[in-house]
Amino acid sequence: QIQDLTFLVKNYCLTELYLNNNELTDISGALKHLCSLQILFLHNNELKKLGKTVKELKGMISLQTLNLFQNPLAYDPDYRLYVIYFLPSVQLLDRKLVTPRERESALHLCNPQRAWVMQSIAFGKRADTSLGTTVGSSRCTRPARRPIMPSVLEWFGSVQVKDMLCSFCRVPFEDPKDAVLVRATRRSLMEFSSVDWNKVATCQERRLKNNAEEPFEKLTVQFR
Repeated sequence: QIQDLTFLVKNYCLTELYLNNNELTDISGALKHLCSLQILFLHNNELKKLGKTVKELKGMISLQTLNLFQNPLAYDPDYRLYVIYFLPSVQLLDRKLVTPRERESALHLCNPQRAWVMQSIAFGKRADTSLGTTVGSSRCTRPARRPIMPSVLEWFGSVQVKDMLCSFCRVPFEDPKDAVLVRATRRSLMEFSSVDWNKVATCQERRLKNNAEEPFEKLTVQFR
């Protein structure tokens, strides 16, 4: 039947705390000093405000196991993704492992601007969703509408694209292909060469042969 946590003000070194099955309605100002916590059970209480509860736990960088189920705040439709995003150290939430897909969905939900930027830079990784895709409705502030950029080739025509990129390389693109093209023209050039050494004469063979040596085959591949 615990209703407040004022008795924990000096317990700085706690690593495990079990407060489940009580009557807590608010934990603001009561737990944020417990930076060493690794396990925290708060399930089956009366916590109603998801934002205030998560804010209190943000400083717990070692927190790995957290239970908040059977609280009114757990009925929020975005509850699990919201907690996963703002408490990235948590590995086990409400007795369920946090998956990489959930972390990706949480990023789309709470920070769609960052998620879109991570997809648009095109570091050779294929995204599962199109640019600007968000999951559900976000309680976080949504970014401003992106300007629609025309195709790079349509914009410049026959002008050398590579010389004109600097003026707008930081502007978002509506078409993913445009972002990939811009990124490709700015990448460094890699060159790989291969030779079949079985067909190349050794020093001894070259001394014994009187006829002219045939040039060996060299295969060169360039990647941008």
